[in-house]
Amino acid sequence: MELYKSRDFSAFFQDTFSFIKLNGKHFFKHFIIVNGLILLVLMIMGYFFMNFYTDVVFGSIMQNNPNILDDYMNENGALFIFLLIVFIIVGLVFSIIMHAYPAFYLKLYNEHLGTNFGTPEIIKLYKANIGKLMTFLVSGILLAIPLLIGIGLLSIILFVTIIGMLALPLVIGGFSLFYVMALMEYLEGKRGVWDSFGYSWNLLSSKFWPAIGSVGLFYLMSYLVQNIVTVIAYIFGMLRFFTRIENNNPNPEEFGGMMSIIMIVMFMAGVILGAFLNNIVLLNQGIVFYSLKEDNENINAKSIIDQIGKGE
Repeated sequence: MELYKSRDFSAFFQDTFSFIKLNGKHFFKHFIIVNGLILLVLMIMGYFFMNFYTDVVFGSIMQNNPNILDDYMNENGALFIFLLIVFIIVGLVFSIIMHAYPAFYLKLYNEHLGTNFGTPEIIKLYKANIGKLMTFLVSGILLAIPLLIGIGLLSIILFVTIIGMLALPLVIGGFSLFYVMALMEYLEGKRGVWDSFGYSWNLLSSKFWPAIGSVGLFYLMSYLVQNIVTVIAYIFGMLRFFTRIENNNPNPEEFGGMMSIIMIVMFMAGVILGAFLNNIVLLNQGIVFYSLKEDNENINAKSIIDQIGKGE
């Protein structure tokens, strides 16, 4: 499948699913190998967070003592803030590492004209670009501060109306696509980090509505699928909760243990499912990136002309 190819709105969809159909097994196999340890660490961190959440929050509900959370924060406030900061930093670092995987994969796919590569080549790219990933992370955070303020205000305005709420995935999709294309261009090694952000905006504005429309719908589909697990677990937990309250005075320890299991299973399933769906969304954004890059630079067309010249 050719990455450098001009596409319209429907082709963004069709080629994303075609790519997954043809190369999905190879793509996700190496994703698990490369990022499996990161997912495991995130699930372990989530396990401890969910234990805290169920012990404190549900403990205050079952014991009818709303001061449990305040008492805990007064006694362990410094530790909680420290762990929260560590959790955020680790989450951001892991996020940029996992977001880089589709970029590296598509880069190798294009260079090898297919899937004739494996984990060693992917890890080699990670090692060669670890400095760039950290630079992009810091630069992206600095740029995100004013952008998120503007997007937050726009989202509030859109949230007032039903039509505006339907447009929210487009806002989220456009924001994400802007960052992902900047990252992919930066990892190409031909531009600096700020030039890559500028180039990403040029690409995005060149075919604005088809690009963000495609990504926005992928985000919407991912959101709906991912939240099925959360909604089912939440409904199940609440039904058990109200049933126990109506029948008898529930045992706080027993109920807390039940909710801990539900929340932990829900979180772990969410991490795995979220990683799978997020990669599909990122693949779609990668397809959009290579397509817009072809529209702007005619890379594939120039390559064909060069090959014809060599043949003569």
